[in-house]
Amino acid sequence: MQPTSILDASALLAYLQGEPGAAVVANALTQGSLISSVNWAETLSKLAERGQDPDTVTDLLTNQGLFNNALMIAPFDADLAQATAKLRPLTRISGLSLGDRACLALGIQTQLPVLTSDQAWSSLTIGVVVQLIR
Repeated sequence: MQPTSILDASALLAYLQGEPGAAVVANALTQGSLISSVNWAETLSKLAERGQDPDTVTDLLTNQGLFNNALMIAPFDADLAQATAKLRPLTRISGLSLGDRACLALGIQTQLPVLTSDQAWSSLTIGVVVQLIR
């Protein structure tokens, strides 16, 4: 399945936890989505903070037929690292984290829209379409 969107950690967390915006993410997953390995780690870390086992989450997504099918992990390689770093001066005023910039850099690299719940991203003009999920 060819991906049609990029998910950031907040979008995937909304889906996994049944939060507002989950239906938007579910729709994106049915069409195929990418998530940066940085944002995948961020998602699993947030869930681990809340007492969920990362292996269980991965197994759940695999058993649902999502992991490595509807949801693909994009490796964070040297090119993506450079693209992420280049976004720092452009996004510093908005307070974007490394994970935020990794997600946006992947969106720019692939020319796919990025789904997020982070309102601060809606004002960015950096060459990627940002879709708020709520």
